[in-house]
Amino acid sequence: MKYDLAVTIDKASGFCFGVVYAIEMAEDILAEEEYLYCLGDIVHNDEEVKRLTDKGLRIIDHEQLHNLHNEKVLIRAHGEAPSTYQLALENNLILIDASCPVVLKLQNRIKNSYDDKEQILIFGKHGHAEVIGLQGQTDGNAIVFQDLAELDHVDLPGKFTLYSQTTKSTDKFYHIKEQLLSRGYEVKANDTICRQVSNRYEDLENFVVNYDRIIFVSGKKSSNGKVLYDVCKKYNDHSYFISNIEELDLSWFSQNDKVGICGATSTPMWLMEKVKAKLESF
Repeated sequence: MKYDLAVTIDKASGFCFGVVYAIEMAEDILAEEEYLYCLGDIVHNDEEVKRLTDKGLRIIDHEQLHNLHNEKVLIRAHGEAPSTYQLALENNLILIDASCPVVLKLQNRIKNSYDDKEQILIFGKHGHAEVIGLQGQTDGNAIVFQDLAELDHVDLPGKFTLYSQTTKSTDKFYHIKEQLLSRGYEVKANDTICRQVSNRYEDLENFVVNYDRIIFVSGKKSSNGKVLYDVCKKYNDHSYFISNIEELDLSWFSQNDKVGICGATSTPMWLMEKVKAKLESF
């Protein structure tokens, strides 16, 4: 049986400019050189990482960086802590810095707050590359939390400064701010969420309601992917999360379904095109 699915890709989905910038820098160097080291996955998408490692990108972690000397290393869009730059000097490494400008601006603001002796709280994901870089601006003294319940067991001062990882939900950030104010704290809140990311929430709300089924394409490691998939699910219950075409399941569809494809800020357009072609073959 032919399903005759009508498939549309969300034009607003795909890489944000920070990721585009990092990938273009990597591709430019790999066009001239045999290999390039990259500190951590260049993007939280296994399919795109594989495409680039096939071209010569070599993914390393911080431990491997310690043993590397006289090489070029790409800093991805998530940014890095000051200790990474210090190590690069000691090991004579050339850093190709593709830190996202939005992240760099946030790092700078957090450093200034810390230098002004403010207690800093960061709404972000524990262990996330961007958050590690942000915490590094405070010598590890910022309090990182993923949800309010974590703060119930923390002895907070009466006054503090609140920041957010750039890819968090704006609604959640403001809800946290209001909750902390209602508990009697003096909160200096800085909305540092990337608007290119937060605008996607509204774009997705408007996109997903027009389709019978939604296929959301994202790497499992993408924080932004989890948040955006929740938006899809909220506005269209028939939303399915996949990382590659092998995960598509025929039982999700009925004949002549209108299917919308969308993705995270770390999802390459070529992968969504691949998903579209597969769906159209059903």
